[in-house]
Amino acid sequence: MASNTVAIFNYLLAPPDGSRPYNRGYADSATGKPARNWVEDPHDMQVEDVRGKEELYKLDNAGFQYEREAPRFTSFLNDDEIKREYYPESIDLIRRVTGATKIVIFDHTIRRRRPGELDNFNPQKRQPVSRVHVDQTPAASIGRVHRHLPPTEAPSLLRRRFQIINLWRPISHAAVDWPLALCDFRSVDFEKDFVPVAHIYPDREGETFGVKYNPNHQWKYMKAMTPEEYVLIKCSDSIQDGSVARLTPHTGFQDPNTPEGTPPRESIELRALVFYD
Repeated sequence: MASNTVAIFNYLLAPPDGSRPYNRGYADSATGKPARNWVEDPHDMQVEDVRGKEELYKLDNAGFQYEREAPRFTSFLNDDEIKREYYPESIDLIRRVTGATKIVIFDHTIRRRRPGELDNFNPQKRQPVSRVHVDQTPAASIGRVHRHLPPTEAPSLLRRRFQIINLWRPISHAAVDWPLALCDFRSVDFEKDFVPVAHIYPDREGETFGVKYNPNHQWKYMKAMTPEEYVLIKCSDSIQDGSVARLTPHTGFQDPNTPEGTPPRESIELRALVFYD
């Protein structure tokens, strides 16, 4: 039985002076919060539970794809072990699902919700993201290829189709608390909905997409995803002719129907450069 819900989604309101939105990826010592020059724009949005009809949503039409396959690696406590054990099996999984010929995982994030604590970009205390976003802009996606692949390989790889795809799954228990919502690409206006946001770190700068409110957005989730289930999330695609989904806005959200005492969400996401012949 589907469990549709209504929840508050935090969109982006760009700076009124027209300046480029930014986040500083390190804590402001005065407030303990990352500094930014934009504000959240909360809206109540309908979220459809697609459990039982998840096969309708694929990377190339909606920008995301639900699948089921239990991981062999299940501890998710040690970053080195994750890279050594979970990365290779995930590369194999992404290759089988997408048909890609080369996959490079460039990082991962473990998220464990800790009520009452600030995230502060501490890699050991990352929490679910509660704002609508896309992890990379097209320019940042190209930058990732140059950053993570040798200069002798990057130019030829960029002449082929490439994507950035996240592999997201719950760990430890089902993600009933603060589930992940994904916006069907077919409901977005690519030219109007997306705003580049600079992410400023002490040693570099990245760029994500913030997302402006659009009442046409169609939000989906799969209720109570288990660690044996996962979703592939397209963040970028070099095919930009309108024939395929280019990306997927996404966010964690607080489901008002969550039973009291539900264990806080724990999840892992891998981010991969995905290339095709």
